Amino acid sequence: MRTILTAAVLALLLQASAQDSTDFKLKVAARKGINHADGSNDFTAYKQYSTRSLSTLNGYNFKPQRLSKYGGWLDHRTKATGFFQVKKIDGRWWAIDPEGYYYLHNALNAVNMGKSERNQKALKDNFGTPGNWMKETLRLLLSNGFNGAGAWSNVEAIRKSAIQSKKPLAYTINLDFMSAYGDKRGGTFQVPGHKGYPNNVIFLFDPAFEDFCNEYAKRLIQNKDDKNLFGYFSDNELPLSLKNLEGYLTLKDQTDPGYLAASTWLEKKGIRKEQINDEVRSEFLEYAADRYFSIVSKAIRKYDPNHLYLGCRFYGGQRNIAGLQRAVGRYADAVSVNYYNHWTPNISEMKKWEEWSGKPCIITEWYVKGEDSGLGNTAGAGWIVKTQEDRGLFYQNFVLGLIESKSCIGWHWFKYLDNDPTQKNAEPSNTNANKGIVNNDYQEYTPLIQKSKELNTQMYPLTEWFDKHN
Repeated sequence: MRTILTAAVLALLLQASAQDSTDFKLKVAARKGINHADGSNDFTAYKQYSTRSLSTLNGYNFKPQRLSKYGGWLDHRTKATGFFQVKKIDGRWWAIDPEGYYYLHNALNAVNMGKSERNQKALKDNFGTPGNWMKETLRLLLSNGFNGAGAWSNVEAIRKSAIQSKKPLAYTINLDFMSAYGDKRGGTFQVPGHKGYPNNVIFLFDPAFEDFCNEYAKRLIQNKDDKNLFGYFSDNELPLSLKNLEGYLTLKDQTDPGYLAASTWLEKKGIRKEQINDEVRSEFLEYAADRYFSIVSKAIRKYDPNHLYLGCRFYGGQRNIAGLQRAVGRYADAVSVNYYNHWTPNISEMKKWEEWSGKPCIITEWYVKGEDSGLGNTAGAGWIVKTQEDRGLFYQNFVLGLIESKSCIGWHWFKYLDNDPTQKNAEPSNTNANKGIVNNDYQEYTPLIQKSKELNTQMYPLTEWFDKHN
């Protein structure tokens, strides 16, 4: 079979080849897990992946990094608003901390106590109380260069720790508008990683959805003066795809608001069902996404105009659908992406996100699992490597790419604590995997953490280095 290379693909291959001969001097063996429809698991063969680390960057010299209260960069400052904001300065996107210092949100997802019996016993043995756990976890994160907490974190404990600490964690909140509405309405179900919906289409056109969001968002009033809150996600991994148009049109209930909305949209466009093609699907998807983002952003900003709206955590191929990027860019401050299946971030791809949306991105899930953890690593989407040292190299390689892109304002590693295979009723994608920086007994994966710290404590000087070398 012949393979035809487009100019764009050829350019990427040449770019990768050029990088391999300079900074990408390391090789790390990695493979992926495969989850079969019958519930069984398998793995691909190990392959060697070109990798770079701090030690392989030609001409890079370590520099001291002075930090603000919030973890911002004391060497650079702009106008402060008293809350986190985003701003493009000299060709690079930044988050800006409440005091006006340039900032990158370097966080862990699910900074929380484990739910299994083993987790609970280990927490009591190691920390005594939840308060002591939070105190020690804050120390662990800050001392290793992390400055934030991502999705599914213990917001209450983090807020309490902020009162006692001179350097608080900047945290995020998942609002789950559509998910919560679906729970109330009925019809949703659990699939690995997120909620499922009938025909894989959300209840976007229900007349009650907008009123629900307005009422649901009233709780945000209590957050509007919190300087430590980085921002909000409206949902996680919604099934927004090119298949949505047919998804609505094939709903069994032809009185369903989604079916009626899709049919009316086609009629107004003068398009028959047999004329539907990818161009039509894309146009409808942008129309639907615009409706979603306009409703949820309006609700958020009505009750909390001070904090960032970070989108709905795109996943899979969503990140490369121009209409979705345009739609979220009209309403959000940044585009959140759960970024899997790339060993090294694709900078050309990330550039398209910025061009389409007009906004920076924040990488809200990514990770790699280690064989030496003793866990089966049968759940989740991340890569699998042989050692915790390799996990640390992956961390450095991936973050270097994000910093190099100039459009990324933060990254959230998934996650703080390993998945415990003994936990009952765990969410399907979080059942048996080495995703954490600590294991199920709250013991640190030292090689991973050390490599993470090396990079984290150089993330701001690295922006200058890449700006000068690109």
